[in-house]
Amino acid sequence: MRELDRLLERWLEQGWRASPTDEREAFLRLLDSEDDRLWKWFLGHERSDDPQVDALVQRIRSLPH
Repeated sequence: MRELDRLLERWLEQGWRASPTDEREAFLRLLDSEDDRLWKWFLGHERSDDPQVDALVQRIRSLPH
């Protein structure tokens, strides 16, 4: 989905370089998730069972456009 790509690209541009190793690892786990699951997480309909992935999703959702 193009919308998901934009969200993830924005984080890569704004957050990747300054993120600690554990957050980068959470991002890689996030990328292994199905698009429909990601969409539900980013819309706030569901939350990841992985607390680090969930925290990262919340951080990405809060990034300025």
